[in-house]
Amino acid sequence: MDMRTLGSTGVQVSEYCLGAMMFGKWGNRDHEDCVRIAHRAFDAGINFVDTADVYSTGESEEIVGKAIAGRRDDLVLATKVHAPMSQDPNMRGNSRRWIQREVDDSLRRLGTEWIDLYQVHRPDEAADIDDTLGALSDLVHQGKIRYAGSSTFPAEYIVEAQWVAERRGRERFRCEQPPYSILVRGIERSVLPTCTRYGMGVIPWSPLAGGYLTGRYRKGAEIPAGSRLSTRNFEDERERAIHEQRIDVVEELLKVSADAGMTVTHLAIAFVLEHPAVSAAIIGPRTMEQLDDLLVGAGVRLDGDTLDRIDAIVPPGTSIAGADPWQPRGLSRRERRRG
Repeated sequence: MDMRTLGSTGVQVSEYCLGAMMFGKWGNRDHEDCVRIAHRAFDAGINFVDTADVYSTGESEEIVGKAIAGRRDDLVLATKVHAPMSQDPNMRGNSRRWIQREVDDSLRRLGTEWIDLYQVHRPDEAADIDDTLGALSDLVHQGKIRYAGSSTFPAEYIVEAQWVAERRGRERFRCEQPPYSILVRGIERSVLPTCTRYGMGVIPWSPLAGGYLTGRYRKGAEIPAGSRLSTRNFEDERERAIHEQRIDVVEELLKVSADAGMTVTHLAIAFVLEHPAVSAAIIGPRTMEQLDDLLVGAGVRLDGDTLDRIDAIVPPGTSIAGADPWQPRGLSRRERRRG
């Protein structure tokens, strides 16, 4: 497994980061099987693991804690804070109050004394970014976290956070975790150049675009039972149109991957890793079979002709819509209607 530097931190991480979103009730409910999957990944050279407090409401962190026991010093551990952990309106968001409480819960669930990369899972426009960075700075000084990062922040929010950190003497975000895949290339316009400007590492989530880039969903075929899309009926006309457009693109990409002598899954992850701003791509296997398939693609590189063909199918900086659930406050109905 090749290693890359996480931004300007000097920390060396494997180019595959083991994502643990599928560990627990959201995916694989068998804790021991999840631990075996994690150990297989670690034995294959993956030293970077990413989870979040909200994944299966803390269960994922508990499983990761079991998996890293006895290996903690050899691993770079990342988790996140922001999403609701209960109905309590203060058990969520990016306030100092919540961050300082929730980090202790994450440390307990993970069974560790420190977190290498503690990420703010989404922006929170109700919280002053100075307060958020101040709380994260305190955690660094207390030794509870080593670095702070963001996830799915627009470029302008990243710039604001960097400027506030400089002017207020705060710890700054050292890493961004954005959505990035062949189908979702919008971050190439501003987020990736901004991260490069500030020396931030980039660890993209969903390089397989929610499973579309596994080749599992084909044009004219039924959606496989038990798959991520099997519970969606696509009754909304716009949603169905996006789905069909994505399937059409996948059919073209299958031709590209066949000509390149690889699976579309390996093509998709290799594409993400070709961008010079990317430090590691997050893989999120639910089963050992999925992990083993992903590991086969480690080290795959794409030549210029293959990248040009991908660009012709999905031009740089464009996305085949699939919006993140988080949206800026300016897009809310209230703000758009000015009252």
